[in-house]
Amino acid sequence: MQRRDQVGPGKPFVWGRDRPFFLIPIALFACLFAVFGLGLTKNPAILPSALIDKPAPSFDLPALSADRPGLARTDLLGHPSLVNFFASWCEPCQQEASVLAGFSASGVVPIYGIDYKDNPTAAKKFLATLGNPYTRIGVDVTGHTFVDFGAYGVPETYIIDAKGAIRYRLAEPVTPEILQTEILPRLQALQQQP
Repeated sequence: MQRRDQVGPGKPFVWGRDRPFFLIPIALFACLFAVFGLGLTKNPAILPSALIDKPAPSFDLPALSADRPGLARTDLLGHPSLVNFFASWCEPCQQEASVLAGFSASGVVPIYGIDYKDNPTAAKKFLATLGNPYTRIGVDVTGHTFVDFGAYGVPETYIIDAKGAIRYRLAEPVTPEILQTEILPRLQALQQQP
């Protein structure tokens, strides 16, 4: 006759000794759930860039259209500027277009655009419809420049100082509030530097 505390012939089941093996998968699942849950609470717009205060990567991109030149790293030297990654298929890019157009009209600094993995015809239509705030536009067909900047998605905007170093990264659409509280104060500080 088999006792109730035995599992299989001659193998007693002891709760204190065998129980932890059943809890290991549950504990691992709980840890993974906590790690992924914490990751979801992070705002990717404020993830720091490894390139802050380092030179912008070297690039030389062709022009989107014949009426404006392309964009190269050398164009970023000598004055503070904004570099904005955008694409016609990007809905947040459409949302920030009017803010960038208004800021561009102020003439505070040049805004350079990098058209990321986009159809040139669609990009031209996007700019014709929503306004073109860019002094120069480079076309990043392969996405190499996007990766070299450490970008996560579009839109992404970088403040570049007069020496060509990245000073700030914004990984969300430029809004009037962000323009006033984050971008303009940093640009004014850069313009006051010798």
